[in-house]
Amino acid sequence: MPEHCPVCGQAYEPETGFYWGAMYISFAFSTGIMLVVGVLLYYLAGDPDTWVYVSAVALVTVVLAPLSLRYSRTFMLYLFGGISYDPDWANHAPVRRRG
Repeated sequence: MPEHCPVCGQAYEPETGFYWGAMYISFAFSTGIMLVVGVLLYYLAGDPDTWVYVSAVALVTVVLAPLSLRYSRTFMLYLFGGISYDPDWANHAPVRRRG
C-alpha cells in the first residue's frame, strides 16, 4: 500500500500505530462473517455436522480476510482520520506531488 494518495497526497497513515484500532474492526467483520455463514448453513443445509460448520466458516473467513482487512482500514480512516471522500476534488484542486 502506498504511503500517500497519488492524486491528492493524503497520508494513509495519519500517525504511527493509527491502524491498531482496525484490528478490532476486522475482528468484528470476521465475527459477522462467521455468524452469517453459520446461520446460512443451519437454515440451508439443515443443521450439518460440526466439521461442516468449522470447515465452511474457516474457508469463507480466510477467503474474505483480504477484503475484511482493507475495509477495516478504510472504515478506521473514515471514522477517526478526519477523511471524507470528495469525487470532484481532482477537478477543482491542484495535484500535490510527493517526491
